[in-house]
Amino acid sequence: MSPIPPTPPADQGSVPVPPGSRPSAGHRGALARVVVAAVLLLAGLAVPLLGPELALDGTGEGTGPGAGPVTWLRTLLFLALAVHVGELFARALTHRLPAGADVPEPPEPSSWAPAAATVGFLSAFGLALIVSTGNMLPSRLADMDLGGLYGSRDGTLALVEVNAFLLAGLLALTRHRALAALPLGAVIVAEALRAHPEVHSPLFGSALTLVHLTCAALWTGGLLHVLRTARRWHDRPTAAAALLGRYSRLALLLFVLITATGLVSTARRLPPENVLGTAYGRVLVAKLLLVAAAVALAFTARRRLRLSPHTPAVLAPARAELLVLVLAVALSALLTAVPIPVFYQPAFWWDWF
Repeated sequence: MSPIPPTPPADQGSVPVPPGSRPSAGHRGALARVVVAAVLLLAGLAVPLLGPELALDGTGEGTGPGAGPVTWLRTLLFLALAVHVGELFARALTHRLPAGADVPEPPEPSSWAPAAATVGFLSAFGLALIVSTGNMLPSRLADMDLGGLYGSRDGTLALVEVNAFLLAGLLALTRHRALAALPLGAVIVAEALRAHPEVHSPLFGSALTLVHLTCAALWTGGLLHVLRTARRWHDRPTAAAALLGRYSRLALLLFVLITATGLVSTARRLPPENVLGTAYGRVLVAKLLLVAAAVALAFTARRRLRLSPHTPAVLAPARAELLVLVLAVALSALLTAVPIPVFYQPAFWWDWF
């Protein structure tokens, strides 16, 4: 009988680790995604709280005491608009998938449109109350002049948005949900007109904002609903890949339109040499960086979709893209609360508009 070799002494400070107790690469990746999502959400919450002060610091500009609440309310309004518009957009894409895409029944997840319309209505109503007090925070009921809203341009546009969200919410509860696109379009038109009170070619500026806001709502809200649908279709990877592919092709066109209208609008309003010296310019630069990050994440997701359309890894960068877009929406709302540069001048090549 051969002797049993002696067992080497165990390290005094070591503790045996049972198999499977170490975190896997998948678990570490999931933890990293949760941390990134939490950071982005906290940054989004910080925009209305700290954004106005940080943007105005050192510029010598001033803003009203309602900048924070206005940013909060308009962020909610923009997000509600994006959720509702994006759901209609994604449902239209779903119904146009080819017959061989193996689409399940029922094809869509539960609707968020009624909740989005409710949030939009309440946000628009809050903004209307601020407009009724001369864009100041009301401290008592006597400060608000709701009847006077009909006598001013901003008041009329605020009432249009309130009524449009109310009508969109009612239509979302009926069988004719697609008709909600009409009042939602009225909200976009009202926002485009409100954003351009200047004397020089206001209709051209409003047209740029209309295209910009429409495309941004379709990109952000459409991605949200596409991801919700893909999650519902987890057992139908062919259908999910077909939907993601169709959305990605249209999202590229939306990005091009957003970039073009954004650059032209900036050239009309803000000279390049004053970009970092104004609150408007600083917020705009931050927004551009976020949009660039969203585009990088979008291309990552599309590349994974082409290489391996049946893997859940496609959804990870798309979810991060959605969070970045939500933060960009918050910065867009902040742009409406900080002062427009007082030295507004049209870019020289737009003088003939």
